[in-house]
Amino acid sequence: MGLFILRRTAVMLLTALCLTFIVFSLTNLFPNLEKLAKTQGNFRMSDEAVVSWLEKNGYMQPVFAKYGQWLGVVPGWTYETDEGVTGRCIIGTVDADVASQAPQLCGILQGNWGHSTRFKADVGEIVQTRLSNTGYLMMWVLVLMIPLALITGVLAGMREGSITDRVLSTFSIVTTATPEYVSGVVFIAIFASSTAGLKWFKGTATGAMENPTFENFFLPVLTIALYAMGYIARMTRASMTEVMTAQYIRTARLKGVSFPNIVIKHALRNALIAPFTVIMLQFPWLLNGVVIVETLFNYKGFGWALVEAASNNDIELLLAISVVSVVVVLLTQLLSDIGYVFLNPRIRIS
Repeated sequence: MGLFILRRTAVMLLTALCLTFIVFSLTNLFPNLEKLAKTQGNFRMSDEAVVSWLEKNGYMQPVFAKYGQWLGVVPGWTYETDEGVTGRCIIGTVDADVASQAPQLCGILQGNWGHSTRFKADVGEIVQTRLSNTGYLMMWVLVLMIPLALITGVLAGMREGSITDRVLSTFSIVTTATPEYVSGVVFIAIFASSTAGLKWFKGTATGAMENPTFENFFLPVLTIALYAMGYIARMTRASMTEVMTAQYIRTARLKGVSFPNIVIKHALRNALIAPFTVIMLQFPWLLNGVVIVETLFNYKGFGWALVEAASNNDIELLLAISVVSVVVVLLTQLLSDIGYVFLNPRIRIS
């Protein structure tokens, strides 16, 4: 097991480097840099002025050099003018003596995520705040979604073709087929708007960031949970149906084992192997895939920050969000592989 984890961790680190380099290269294409220069300077800047601004801020270096500086494995750039010295590891403009005392390495490995041009703040603080908001939202979504999806899938798969199976399968298909922006608007119209003088929920998702109450969180949590639970329920139902027709289940029935014991002690564990992967895949989806819901309910989480960074060409914030997203995806895959070992002993033997 230890060797397996080390091998997967090494592959994960290599994958993370490759993915972050691709994102870094795409965000540092010259059209993006030109737009950044004009956004921070003047939209009427000449081509010469754009190049001068990019050189002054270290963007005209080779992409591998910039990537190494961003990671923190290559010394940061410096630019000397008549006013003083500026650089990646230097705050503001200082003289040569002060610049010589500045640290040489200042990338993400040293905890320097850069400065956001959109929010005018440290990128690390922004990511931490927005990630905590989305993490709190994810927690309540998972608390509602996973039990509801597993119960629905197990009940539907226990007796294939029954009325219960048809009703629950139809419900799962409808929830998955309904986009979040449709169900979200419907829930707002039903529960959060005044109809005949009646308003079910007076809270707002914006207020949930400061006051996480049931009324503030109910609508966004319900919108996300219903959309995702249908897919997990369908996978659980298909897996449960397959397990219930296995030979050892038939043997247990012939031995006179009660149906509840067959489901709980024999079928359920094997039926959860396939849904376990789907559940683990929900973590990266919830991290970045809730952009629509966070925008619809004006909940300023991780997805909302991604939209703001992309809309305003905030390169440093985009890169930080991409790093967090890549790490979350790879970690969930690693945890999924480890979970397989405990759910299926045959994988452990092989």
